[in-house]
Amino acid sequence: MKKIGFLSFGHWTPSGQSQTRSAADTLLQSIDLAVAAEELGADGAYFRVHHFARQLASPFPLLAAVGARTKRIEIGTAVIDMRYENPFYMVEDAGSADLIAGGRLQLGISRGSPEQVIDGWRYFGYQPAEGKSDADMGRQHAEVFLNLLRGEGFAQPNPRPMFPNPPGLLRLEPHSEGLRERIWWGASSDATAVWAARLGMNLQSSTLKNDETGEAFHIQQAKQIRAYRAAWKEAGHAREPRVSVSRSIFALMNDEDRMYFGRGGDGEDQIGFIDERTRAIFGRSYAAEPEVLIEQLKQDEAIAEADTLLLTVPNQLGVAYNAHVIETILTEVAPALGWR
Repeated sequence: MKKIGFLSFGHWTPSGQSQTRSAADTLLQSIDLAVAAEELGADGAYFRVHHFARQLASPFPLLAAVGARTKRIEIGTAVIDMRYENPFYMVEDAGSADLIAGGRLQLGISRGSPEQVIDGWRYFGYQPAEGKSDADMGRQHAEVFLNLLRGEGFAQPNPRPMFPNPPGLLRLEPHSEGLRERIWWGASSDATAVWAARLGMNLQSSTLKNDETGEAFHIQQAKQIRAYRAAWKEAGHAREPRVSVSRSIFALMNDEDRMYFGRGGDGEDQIGFIDERTRAIFGRSYAAEPEVLIEQLKQDEAIAEADTLLLTVPNQLGVAYNAHVIETILTEVAPALGWR
Protein backbone atom coordinates (compact mmCIF):
# COMPACT_ATOMS: atom_id res chain seq x y z
CA MET A 1 0.00 0.00 0.00
CA LYS A 2 1.19 3.49 -0.81
CA LYS A 3 0.01 6.99 -0.17
CA ILE A 4 -0.44 8.74 -3.52
CA GLY A 5 -0.52 12.50 -3.89
CA PHE A 6 0.25 15.15 -6.46
CA LEU A 7 3.11 17.63 -6.67
CA SER A 8 2.57 20.94 -8.46
CA PHE A 9 5.33 23.34 -9.44
CA GLY A 10 2.67 26.03 -9.88
CA HIS A 11 3.80 27.52 -13.20
CA TRP A 12 1.95 30.37 -14.84
CA THR A 13 2.51 32.24 -18.06
CA PRO A 14 0.50 34.93 -19.89
CA SER A 15 -0.15 32.65 -22.86
CA GLY A 16 -3.40 31.72 -24.51
CA GLN A 17 -2.34 28.08 -24.38
CA SER A 18 -2.07 28.08 -20.56
CA GLN A 19 -4.91 27.63 -18.12
CA THR A 20 -2.85 29.50 -15.53
CA ARG A 21 -2.06 32.94 -16.93
CA SER A 22 -1.45 34.76 -13.64
CA ALA A 23 -0.33 34.12 -10.09
CA ALA A 24 -3.96 34.34 -8.98
CA ASP A 25 -4.92 31.60 -11.46
CA THR A 26 -2.20 29.32 -10.13
CA LEU A 27 -3.02 29.88 -6.46
CA LEU A 28 -6.78 29.49 -6.82
CA GLN A 29 -6.47 26.46 -9.09
CA SER A 30 -4.02 24.87 -6.65
CA ILE A 31 -6.71 25.04 -3.97
CA ASP A 32 -9.34 23.65 -6.35
CA LEU A 33 -7.06 20.79 -7.42
CA ALA A 34 -6.40 19.84 -3.79
CA VAL A 35 -10.18 19.73 -3.18
CA ALA A 36 -10.69 17.62 -6.31
CA ALA A 37 -7.84 15.27 -5.40
CA GLU A 38 -9.32 14.70 -1.95
CA GLU A 39 -12.69 13.88 -3.51
CA LEU A 40 -10.98 11.36 -5.81
CA GLY A 41 -9.36 9.62 -2.84
CA ALA A 42 -5.80 10.89 -3.24
CA ASP A 43 -3.72 11.19 -0.10
CA GLY A 44 -1.66 14.36 -0.57
CA ALA A 45 -1.47 17.80 -2.16
CA TYR A 46 2.13 19.03 -2.37
CA PHE A 47 3.59 22.22 -3.80
CA ARG A 48 7.04 23.25 -4.98
CA VAL A 49 8.56 26.54 -3.79
CA HIS A 50 10.64 28.72 -6.14
CA HIS A 51 11.65 32.36 -5.71
CA PHE A 52 12.06 34.98 -8.44
CA ALA A 53 10.03 32.80 -10.83
CA ARG A 54 6.52 32.64 -12.26
CA GLN A 55 5.79 29.73 -9.97
CA LEU A 56 4.49 29.15 -6.47
CA ALA A 57 6.67 30.89 -3.89
CA SER A 58 5.66 31.72 -0.29
CA PRO A 59 3.82 28.51 0.63
CA PHE A 60 2.03 29.12 3.91
CA PRO A 61 -0.94 31.22 2.74
CA LEU A 62 -1.66 28.52 0.14
CA LEU A 63 -1.23 25.67 2.63
CA ALA A 64 -3.56 27.39 5.09
CA ALA A 65 -6.18 27.98 2.38
CA VAL A 66 -6.02 24.33 1.27
CA GLY A 67 -6.28 23.29 4.90
CA ALA A 68 -9.44 25.36 5.34
CA ARG A 69 -11.08 23.87 2.22
CA THR A 70 -10.24 20.19 2.82
CA LYS A 71 -10.79 17.67 5.59
CA ARG A 72 -8.54 14.65 5.09
CA ILE A 73 -5.80 15.09 2.52
CA GLU A 74 -2.19 15.67 3.58
CA ILE A 75 -0.89 19.11 2.61
CA GLY A 76 2.78 19.61 1.98
CA THR A 77 5.75 21.15 0.22
CA ALA A 78 8.50 19.62 -1.88
CA VAL A 79 10.53 21.58 -1.09
CA ILE A 80 11.05 24.87 0.78
CA ASP A 81 14.54 26.24 0.17
CA MET A 82 15.89 26.87 3.67
CA ARG A 83 18.59 29.25 2.43
CA TYR A 84 15.83 31.84 2.08
CA GLU A 85 14.04 31.21 5.37
CA ASN A 86 13.96 32.87 8.77
CA PRO A 87 13.45 29.76 10.95
CA PHE A 88 11.76 31.73 13.72
CA TYR A 89 9.12 33.34 11.51
CA MET A 90 8.73 30.06 9.64
CA VAL A 91 7.83 28.24 12.86
CA GLU A 92 4.99 30.71 13.46
CA ASP A 93 3.72 30.42 9.88
CA ALA A 94 3.95 26.63 9.90
CA GLY A 95 2.25 26.34 13.28
CA SER A 96 -0.62 28.54 12.14
CA ALA A 97 -1.14 26.66 8.86
CA ASP A 98 -0.95 23.29 10.60
CA LEU A 99 -3.55 24.25 13.19
CA ILE A 100 -5.89 25.50 10.46
CA ALA A 101 -5.44 22.17 8.68
CA GLY A 102 -5.97 20.12 11.82
CA GLY A 103 -2.45 18.70 11.91
CA ARG A 104 -2.21 17.63 8.25
CA LEU A 105 0.93 19.51 7.17
CA GLN A 106 3.83 17.49 5.75
CA LEU A 107 6.59 20.04 5.17
CA GLY A 108 9.40 19.17 2.81
CA ILE A 109 12.45 21.37 3.27
CA SER A 110 15.93 21.35 1.73
CA ARG A 111 19.15 23.26 1.16
CA GLY A 112 17.70 24.34 -2.17
CA SER A 113 18.68 24.09 -5.81
CA PRO A 114 19.96 26.52 -8.44
CA GLU A 115 17.53 29.42 -8.70
CA GLN A 116 16.41 32.05 -11.19
CA VAL A 117 18.89 34.63 -9.94
CA ILE A 118 22.45 34.50 -8.68
CA ASP A 119 22.58 33.96 -4.90
CA GLY A 120 18.93 34.93 -4.50
CA TRP A 121 19.04 34.33 -0.75
CA ARG A 122 21.24 37.43 -0.41
CA TYR A 123 18.28 39.59 -1.44
CA PHE A 124 16.37 38.05 1.46
CA GLY A 125 19.05 39.24 3.86
CA TYR A 126 21.04 36.02 4.33
CA GLN A 127 24.64 35.11 3.66
CA PRO A 128 26.74 32.16 4.79
CA ALA A 129 29.05 32.54 7.76
CA GLU A 130 32.72 32.92 6.96
CA GLY A 131 34.15 29.68 5.64
CA LYS A 132 30.70 28.18 5.06
CA SER A 133 28.73 27.57 1.86
CA ASP A 134 25.13 28.43 1.06
CA ALA A 135 24.34 24.72 1.46
CA ASP A 136 25.79 24.84 4.99
CA MET A 137 23.60 27.86 5.68
CA GLY A 138 20.49 26.05 4.47
CA ARG A 139 21.18 23.07 6.70
CA GLN A 140 21.92 25.35 9.66
CA HIS A 141 18.58 27.15 9.16
CA ALA A 142 16.91 23.73 9.03
CA GLU A 143 18.46 22.62 12.34
CA VAL A 144 17.30 25.82 14.05
CA PHE A 145 13.81 25.28 12.62
CA LEU A 146 13.68 21.70 13.91
CA ASN A 147 14.77 22.72 17.40
CA LEU A 148 12.18 25.49 17.58
CA LEU A 149 9.41 23.10 16.51
CA ARG A 150 9.93 21.12 19.71
CA GLY A 151 8.04 23.86 21.48
CA GLU A 152 10.47 24.33 24.35
CA GLY A 153 10.78 27.75 25.95
CA PHE A 154 13.95 29.70 25.19
CA ALA A 155 13.18 33.44 25.35
CA GLN A 156 13.47 35.50 28.56
CA PRO A 157 10.05 37.06 29.32
CA ASN A 158 9.61 40.78 29.86
CA PRO A 159 8.94 41.48 33.57
CA ARG A 160 6.36 44.09 32.51
CA PRO A 161 4.66 42.49 29.49
CA MET A 162 1.67 43.86 27.63
CA PHE A 163 -0.22 40.63 28.47
CA PRO A 164 0.37 38.09 31.25
CA ASN A 165 2.94 35.39 30.44
CA PRO A 166 2.88 31.73 31.43
CA PRO A 167 5.67 30.80 33.85
CA GLY A 168 9.19 30.15 32.60
CA LEU A 169 10.92 30.87 29.34
CA LEU A 170 8.68 31.56 26.36
CA ARG A 171 8.39 29.63 23.09
CA LEU A 172 7.12 30.79 19.74
CA GLU A 173 3.37 30.66 19.26
CA PRO A 174 1.20 29.18 17.97
CA HIS A 175 2.74 25.80 18.65
CA SER A 176 1.36 22.81 16.75
CA GLU A 177 2.03 19.56 18.58
CA GLY A 178 3.42 16.82 16.36
CA LEU A 179 4.55 19.00 13.46
CA ARG A 180 8.20 18.26 14.27
CA GLU A 181 7.62 14.63 13.21
CA ARG A 182 6.09 15.73 9.90
CA ILE A 183 9.16 17.48 8.51
CA TRP A 184 10.81 15.94 5.43
CA TRP A 185 14.23 16.59 3.93
CA GLY A 186 14.69 16.73 0.17
CA ALA A 187 17.99 14.89 -0.29
CA SER A 188 19.92 14.91 -3.55
CA SER A 189 22.84 12.87 -2.21
CA ASP A 190 23.24 9.74 -0.13
CA ALA A 191 25.14 11.71 2.53
CA THR A 192 22.37 14.26 3.08
CA ALA A 193 19.81 11.45 3.25
CA VAL A 194 21.83 9.88 6.07
CA TRP A 195 22.14 13.30 7.76
CA ALA A 196 18.35 13.73 7.58
CA ALA A 197 17.82 10.30 9.14
CA ARG A 198 20.06 11.15 12.07
CA LEU A 199 18.04 14.32 12.71
CA GLY A 200 14.74 12.43 12.59
CA MET A 201 13.35 13.91 9.38
CA ASN A 202 11.37 11.95 6.82
CA LEU A 203 12.93 11.64 3.35
CA GLN A 204 11.79 13.19 0.08
CA SER A 205 13.63 12.03 -3.02
CA SER A 206 12.62 13.55 -6.34
CA THR A 207 13.37 12.81 -9.99
CA LEU A 208 16.81 14.36 -9.60
CA LYS A 209 19.80 13.23 -7.54
CA ASN A 210 23.56 13.44 -7.61
CA ASP A 211 24.97 10.84 -9.97
CA GLU A 212 27.11 8.98 -7.44
CA THR A 213 27.53 5.54 -9.01
CA GLY A 214 26.68 5.81 -12.72
CA GLU A 215 23.83 3.33 -12.34
CA ALA A 216 20.25 3.86 -13.50
CA PHE A 217 18.41 6.57 -11.61
CA HIS A 218 15.86 4.33 -9.90
CA ILE A 219 18.63 2.02 -8.68
CA GLN A 220 20.67 4.87 -7.22
CA GLN A 221 17.55 6.28 -5.59
CA ALA A 222 16.61 2.91 -4.10
CA LYS A 223 20.11 2.62 -2.63
CA GLN A 224 19.76 6.12 -1.18
CA ILE A 225 16.49 5.11 0.49
CA ARG A 226 18.03 1.95 1.95
CA ALA A 227 20.99 3.95 3.30
CA TYR A 228 18.54 6.40 4.86
CA ARG A 229 16.55 3.63 6.54
CA ALA A 230 19.72 2.03 7.90
CA ALA A 231 20.85 5.36 9.36
CA TRP A 232 17.41 5.89 10.87
CA LYS A 233 17.55 2.50 12.59
CA GLU A 234 21.08 3.18 13.83
CA ALA A 235 19.97 6.51 15.29
CA GLY A 236 17.38 4.69 17.43
CA HIS A 237 14.34 6.86 16.67
CA ALA A 238 11.14 5.57 18.23
CA ARG A 239 8.83 6.00 15.24
CA GLU A 240 8.96 4.60 11.72
CA PRO A 241 10.19 7.04 9.06
CA ARG A 242 8.36 7.96 5.88
CA VAL A 243 9.87 8.13 2.40
CA SER A 244 8.44 9.73 -0.73
CA VAL A 245 9.53 9.73 -4.35
CA SER A 246 8.09 11.85 -7.14
CA ARG A 247 7.46 10.75 -10.71
CA SER A 248 5.87 12.06 -13.91
CA ILE A 249 3.39 9.29 -14.77
CA PHE A 250 0.64 9.58 -17.37
CA ALA A 251 -1.82 6.88 -18.36
CA LEU A 252 -2.90 7.30 -21.98
CA MET A 253 -6.67 6.85 -21.84
CA ASN A 254 -8.00 9.08 -24.62
CA ASP A 255 -7.03 11.27 -27.56
CA GLU A 256 -6.31 14.25 -25.31
CA ASP A 257 -3.81 12.21 -23.26
CA ARG A 258 -2.14 10.98 -26.43
CA MET A 259 -1.99 14.52 -27.81
CA TYR A 260 -0.17 15.78 -24.71
CA PHE A 261 1.96 12.77 -23.77
CA GLY A 262 1.60 10.17 -26.51
CA ARG A 263 5.24 10.33 -27.54
CA GLY A 264 6.00 8.21 -24.50
CA GLY A 265 7.62 10.73 -22.19
CA ASP A 266 11.34 10.76 -21.55
CA GLY A 267 11.93 7.02 -21.70
CA GLU A 268 15.53 7.23 -20.55
CA ASP A 269 17.36 8.85 -17.66
CA GLN A 270 19.20 12.07 -18.47
CA ILE A 271 22.57 13.29 -17.23
CA GLY A 272 23.30 16.97 -16.57
CA PHE A 273 24.91 19.39 -14.15
CA ILE A 274 22.96 21.31 -11.50
CA ASP A 275 25.93 23.58 -10.85
CA GLU A 276 29.51 23.83 -12.07
CA ARG A 277 30.64 20.89 -9.96
CA THR A 278 27.73 18.53 -9.42
CA ARG A 279 26.88 15.89 -12.00
CA ALA A 280 23.24 14.90 -11.64
CA ILE A 281 20.98 12.20 -13.00
CA PHE A 282 17.38 12.98 -13.92
CA GLY A 283 14.88 10.16 -13.77
CA ARG A 284 12.73 9.20 -16.72
CA SER A 285 9.07 10.04 -17.22
CA TYR A 286 6.38 7.42 -17.82
CA ALA A 287 3.58 7.73 -20.40
CA ALA A 288 1.79 4.72 -21.88
CA GLU A 289 -1.45 2.77 -21.93
CA PRO A 290 -2.26 1.44 -18.44
CA GLU A 291 -1.22 -2.16 -19.09
CA VAL A 292 2.18 -1.05 -20.44
CA LEU A 293 2.59 1.51 -17.66
CA ILE A 294 1.98 -1.14 -15.01
CA GLU A 295 4.76 -3.34 -16.36
CA GLN A 296 7.17 -0.39 -16.58
CA LEU A 297 6.47 0.74 -13.04
CA LYS A 298 7.02 -2.76 -11.66
CA GLN A 299 10.68 -2.34 -12.59
CA ASP A 300 11.15 0.95 -10.66
CA GLU A 301 13.05 -0.10 -7.52
CA ALA A 302 12.78 3.27 -5.79
CA ILE A 303 9.00 3.42 -6.05
CA ALA A 304 8.92 -0.05 -4.51
CA GLU A 305 11.04 1.19 -1.58
CA ALA A 306 8.91 4.29 -0.86
CA ASP A 307 5.68 4.49 1.11
CA THR A 308 4.52 7.69 -0.65
CA LEU A 309 4.40 8.52 -4.37
CA LEU A 310 3.97 12.11 -5.56
CA LEU A 311 2.68 12.52 -9.10
CA THR A 312 4.07 15.63 -10.75
CA VAL A 313 1.20 17.32 -12.56
CA PRO A 314 1.18 19.75 -15.52
CA ASN A 315 -0.68 22.46 -13.67
CA GLN A 316 -0.92 24.76 -16.70
CA LEU A 317 -3.35 22.29 -18.30
CA GLY A 318 -5.99 23.17 -15.71
CA VAL A 319 -7.80 21.58 -12.79
CA ALA A 320 -10.11 19.28 -14.75
CA TYR A 321 -7.33 17.70 -16.79
CA ASN A 322 -5.04 17.24 -13.78
CA ALA A 323 -7.87 15.66 -11.79
CA HIS A 324 -8.23 13.23 -14.71
CA VAL A 325 -4.48 12.46 -14.60
CA ILE A 326 -4.67 11.71 -10.88
CA GLU A 327 -7.86 9.67 -11.17
CA THR A 328 -6.50 7.40 -13.91
CA ILE A 329 -3.44 6.53 -11.82
CA LEU A 330 -5.58 5.84 -8.75
CA THR A 331 -8.11 3.67 -10.59
CA GLU A 332 -6.34 2.16 -13.62
CA VAL A 333 -2.75 1.70 -12.43
CA ALA A 334 -2.38 1.68 -8.64
CA PRO A 335 -4.64 -1.32 -7.88
CA ALA A 336 -2.75 -3.58 -10.31
CA LEU A 337 0.52 -2.69 -8.60
CA GLY A 338 -0.80 -3.32 -5.08
CA TRP A 339 -0.60 0.38 -4.20
CA ARG A 340 -4.30 0.49 -3.48
